[in-house]
Amino acid sequence: MTEPKTKRNDSSVEAFLQGVFDEQKRRDSRTILQLMKRATGLEPEMWGDSIVGFGSYHYRYASGREGDWFVTGFSPRKQNLAIYVMPGFDRLQDLLGRPGKHKTSVSCLYINNPTDVDMDVLEELIGRSLEVMDEPYGWRRALP
Repeated sequence: MTEPKTKRNDSSVEAFLQGVFDEQKRRDSRTILQLMKRATGLEPEMWGDSIVGFGSYHYRYASGREGDWFVTGFSPRKQNLAIYVMPGFDRLQDLLGRPGKHKTSVSCLYINNPTDVDMDVLEELIGRSLEVMDEPYGWRRALP
């Protein structure tokens, strides 16, 4: 079975953020970093080359494939900021209409600029997503 390419590593989050391609994206990334630190109570870690993740859980599929993944995180992309909401949005619908200008996919919330969204609602959405993730994975019990 193949190993996932994106893994937690010891790279510096600060060095990664300093290398973000434009000044506005760097500022936006730092804003999201602080929000996620408050919402999770955790320190960020690098996952792969371009994802800042918080927490981790172990998954195992029926196929036998398994691995570790971050519970929530973000990545500054050229077009937008991708915010990873690992349980998806099914149980967070009441908040999804309130954060402001955004797009979603299965487990990603895409925003162009933090000023386009209600940061309090975004912080609540991240916090609630952690609760939803804890139910099947018990990731919080694995914290030191």
